[in-house]
Amino acid sequence: MKQFTIFGNPVAHSKSPKMHNSAFNGLNFDANYSKTLLKDGSQLRDKFFELDIDGANITVPHKEEAFKICDELDSFAQKVGAVNTIIKKDNKLYGYNTDALGFLKAVSLFDIDIKTILIIGAGGTSKAISKILQDEGYIITILNRSASRLEDFKDFDRYTFDNFKPQQYDLIVNSTSAGLEDDYLPAPKEILEELLSNAKASIDVIYGKETPFLKLSKEFNLPLKDGSDMLLFQGVIAFEKFTNHQFNFQEIEKFMKRAFE
Repeated sequence: MKQFTIFGNPVAHSKSPKMHNSAFNGLNFDANYSKTLLKDGSQLRDKFFELDIDGANITVPHKEEAFKICDELDSFAQKVGAVNTIIKKDNKLYGYNTDALGFLKAVSLFDIDIKTILIIGAGGTSKAISKILQDEGYIITILNRSASRLEDFKDFDRYTFDNFKPQQYDLIVNSTSAGLEDDYLPAPKEILEELLSNAKASIDVIYGKETPFLKLSKEFNLPLKDGSDMLLFQGVIAFEKFTNHQFNFQEIEKFMKRAFE
């Protein structure tokens, strides 16, 4: 039986085991998927081999650490510097980023015209989604609390809370973990209120709960999404890699969707 897991901190809330195990069972693939709390990202490679697993997903805050520990990287992961899916082959770790395609598909489900996007946060998730959105022709701006993390976003308009002057953006995205285990907003409330009052829609990459960011978005009657669509789609793409492309997207999606029912 093949073994897979998700590494993260926190990880107790993760729906990935339910999604993957539902698809493994439904498609009669002999495998199991668990969750592993990892507090120290520098231990990721050692833990991977210690558990003797065949592959893993990586969630916050270890996606950039995952990038560093892989022996081989696909071209997109290499470009963004963040990995959320790892496969072990011949004792080597191969890193991929399925977040980006998952998020792109989620954005396409909005029935509105979106051209300009503001992404709050400058971590591994932001790196992945900003690059693929830019590649698809969207105009991207990055907003982050500190300037140091913005060094990785030289190809974008980028601001800190201190030097940012809110403009009109079609879509506002929270890519931070604010609201995951607390009641924090991802940016000062006065900035968010001005942004949301001029926006067409909002997305929070956190899933399974109404975060303070989504609650605030609701006050402005915006179409909104949590991270469930992104989670589902990136999970399907990761599953394709875990099973060496034995199943097609629609087959996997059908069984993974059951984890959300």
